[in-house]
Amino acid sequence: MSDCIFCRISRGELPSKRIYEDEDLFAFHDIHPLAPVHFMIIPKQHVDSLAQCTDEQQAMLGKILLLAPQLAAEQGLATGFRTLINTGSGGGQEVYHLHVHVLGGQPLPAVKSLINKP
Repeated sequence: MSDCIFCRISRGELPSKRIYEDEDLFAFHDIHPLAPVHFMIIPKQHVDSLAQCTDEQQAMLGKILLLAPQLAAEQGLATGFRTLINTGSGGGQEVYHLHVHVLGGQPLPAVKSLINKP
């Protein structure tokens, strides 16, 4: 998708604080960080969201998940980190290009405290 902001970032058309790049993936710091360390890993191939992934994206998804702890360690997240994939409007996705957030550098709230209970 030529007008997708993350496609444009991965092609170098828009500036980013890149931390990793190979032929399949691109990782960069979030411009609105929610933690002292907050970066995203995206595939260079445009996929709208996790919900649109098929068997064709299996290797790419595995590569992202194996890259996340490596980059987290390189970014100083020795005590742990959180990964997050927002999927669809109901899941809080704002940019429709698959992306995995990696956050850390401070104690993060337990997931159960983030869930609104009636």
